[in-house]
Amino acid sequence: MAMIFGTDSMKCAKITVIKRAFLAKDLAVDHVSDEKLAINISGRKFETWKNTLEKFPETLLGSNEKEFFYDESTGEYFFDRDPDIFRHILTFYRTGKLHYPRHECLVAYDEELSFFGIMPDLISDCCYEDYKDKKRENQERLLEERIETTELANPNQTFQEKLWSAFENPHKSSVALVFYYVTGYLNDIAVSCGDAYEKQFFVLDTACVIIFTLEYLLRLYAAPDRCRFMRSIMSVIDVVAILPYYIGLGLQNKKDVSGAFVTLRVFRVFRIFKFSRHSQGLRILGYTLKSCASELGFWCFHSPWQLSSSPQSCIMLKRKLITPGLPRFRPLFGTLSLR
Repeated sequence: MAMIFGTDSMKCAKITVIKRAFLAKDLAVDHVSDEKLAINISGRKFETWKNTLEKFPETLLGSNEKEFFYDESTGEYFFDRDPDIFRHILTFYRTGKLHYPRHECLVAYDEELSFFGIMPDLISDCCYEDYKDKKRENQERLLEERIETTELANPNQTFQEKLWSAFENPHKSSVALVFYYVTGYLNDIAVSCGDAYEKQFFVLDTACVIIFTLEYLLRLYAAPDRCRFMRSIMSVIDVVAILPYYIGLGLQNKKDVSGAFVTLRVFRVFRIFKFSRHSQGLRILGYTLKSCASELGFWCFHSPWQLSSSPQSCIMLKRKLITPGLPRFRPLFGTLSLR
């Protein structure tokens, strides 16, 4: 048996060697008929095959336009461009996958892609999210700089404009900064569960909702374009975060109906995303949730009882199992639900 297995292994090894030999022979034949090109990028030399560049004829290196950059004295194509970024561009011609280096400047990267005629939409999936995040951060930074320039050019602002500027950029004013941290603190304590102290929690929740409602009304008053503000994502988050309180207040005496709206308290968590504009970590969290929305939706449908906290789920499970007379779990849509 050992001899048989040894013979089979030797046959497989020989077949692999023969396949590699034929592959190397085919590549050698292709390169014999091909032409090697030398590319000089600001003094750094790169070499590749002509057929490799002609895979993408709509780009600069893949078309005849590159002949305008040919130096007959050196026999090279000279480009006064960034050699570090060109390394990723040349990899794109070789593999067909365009990668985005995180450490490179986004503007410089876009300029290099534009010069060589490569569309940013060709960026691979492994790097596309990083590229879009960097693009979004850059646009937000440019918008803030544009707003600052406009404010400096127009010192005689109205009260409405100053109020909007304080809400959008709280770090520019001490009063706006204090209001920003107060709302952040209230946002943190309002999300907590208050079932153990129902009356105290109701008073605290009422105060928080009043402040959040006042903040929303002030933002609506100070917004340059109220219709656009009401359609924005942040405005919808504010309304969704405040609305459960007023719905629960109106249905407070109807226990059967109000029980169905208890789950609306989950939307209070969305208040956290109001501060994503000034927190890079929260923005990354939001982008992550957006990218895996389908998986989260399937998880919520498959295991709805797990939407509450893990300790609370364990306590309820233990209570149902050890307490006689209480209804047990029964399957619903292939999972367990609390009844």
